Amino acid sequence: MDDSETGFNLKVVLVSFKQCLDEKEEVLLDPYIASWKGLVRFLNSLGTIFSFISKDVVSKLQIMERLRGGPQSEHYRSLQTMVAYELSNQLVDLERRSHHPESGCRTVLRLHRALRWLQLFLEGLRTSPEDARTSVLCTDSYNASLAAYHPWIVRRTVTVAFYALPTRKVFLETMNVGPPEQAVQMLGEALPFIERVYNVSQKLYAEHSLLDLP
Repeated sequence: MDDSETGFNLKVVLVSFKQCLDEKEEVLLDPYIASWKGLVRFLNSLGTIFSFISKDVVSKLQIMERLRGGPQSEHYRSLQTMVAYELSNQLVDLERRSHHPESGCRTVLRLHRALRWLQLFLEGLRTSPEDARTSVLCTDSYNASLAAYHPWIVRRTVTVAFYALPTRKVFLETMNVGPPEQAVQMLGEALPFIERVYNVSQKLYAEHSLLDLP
């Protein structure tokens, strides 16, 4: 449970999601990538239990950074411009994985699903009683989000690993915002920023029938 990176504070990470939405409520990809990097730091600070998620997230962030730094970078300024560009140029595998396994649409969808799991888990920590079992909170959040996209053996391995999670108190202290009650208050203030980004992204993907990309 050692957080080796001095100055880490989960509130700063969560509030950074506020920067992801511009005045037109487009999801800006540079702040989105930066915010996810902060969440990876948080997951890694909890040890190896969440490595199955953080490693996959890191690989997806690397794909998005390549797209943002590539010759078509202007089309990857926001989630909305990316979806419009990739769909109009047939750069998305809509029915089965084929020529575009690393499309931006598919890559962000995987990040989008993981964000939902983390949002649900943190909300569970915020609203649960002091003696709540984090393994149950995490399993419930996983079953309501990522589990549907994982094969049975992965689901089984993951839920068994959750039994090794630390207590709710330790989780809240790892956020580095003060005592547990302060962390709970912080989550209440900051989680809506993640929820807003998630909801805007969800609506966009639903409108274009992209929520089940292979």
